[in-house]
Amino acid sequence: MTKLKLGPIADDKPVKVSLELPASLHSDLIAYADLLARETGQPATDPVKLIVPMLVRFISTDRGFARARKAVTRG
Repeated sequence: MTKLKLGPIADDKPVKVSLELPASLHSDLIAYADLLARETGQPATDPVKLIVPMLVRFISTDRGFARARKAVTRG
């Protein structure tokens, strides 16, 4: 089984966001949602709901960002 970086998506208060995605990225989000559903045994998540957890994960694991942020807050 594939080990995805995201786990189950929490059902959180919805926030409306409007943005344009390249068709290829949207297709990847749909595929990711399908794989995540298979891995977690939950129903497929709306691909749009993957964007926030992906961004949170990206930012929380970006060491360069963490170092730069610490430097700015110390400065």
